[in-house]
Amino acid sequence: MNIILNGEPHTLTEQCTIGSLIEQLELTGKRVAVEVNLDIIPRSEHNKHQLQENDKVEVVHAIGGGAV
Repeated sequence: MNIILNGEPHTLTEQCTIGSLIEQLELTGKRVAVEVNLDIIPRSEHNKHQLQENDKVEVVHAIGGGAV
């Protein structure tokens, strides 16, 4: 299955949820925001939301920082 991930073509080997995509991207446990086809998907829905062929997915993760 093919999706667009952060503006780039990305191939998934099988049907997957947002939760499994986050695992594949090694972002489990990180603070992430996910948008699918311009809709923000709440974290509570990540393991239920099935990705579909040609979905446009944006995954953004927060990176902490501050003064040194």
